[in-house]
Amino acid sequence: MIQVVINRTKSDEIQSFEISGHALFDRRGKDIVCAGVSAVSVGAINAVHELTGVTPEIDHDSGLLRCVVPDELPEDTSGKVQLLLEGMIVALRTIEIDYGKNIKITFKKQEVE
Repeated sequence: MIQVVINRTKSDEIQSFEISGHALFDRRGKDIVCAGVSAVSVGAINAVHELTGVTPEIDHDSGLLRCVVPDELPEDTSGKVQLLLEGMIVALRTIEIDYGKNIKITFKKQEVE
């Protein structure tokens, strides 16, 4: 199962996300759930970089993608980054609705900032 963990700040902004595991929907190269999650998440990171100039901290390995949004961005830039990442979450939740046996999204919120 793919595990998606979205970490939010106390003020509800996305601070980071981590995607790990494998969907196991089909064999490697044929797994549409894995392909969809990969396309949505990597596409969102690329959009953040391309459209805002922000380069998130990325850790990418087989079966793992971790993305951390830089602290203290200008308010207008932060708003754009947040909108792009919220769009990613909408797309991932859509996948989860149809393939809930293969992907689970969890939200965590910081108690203190």
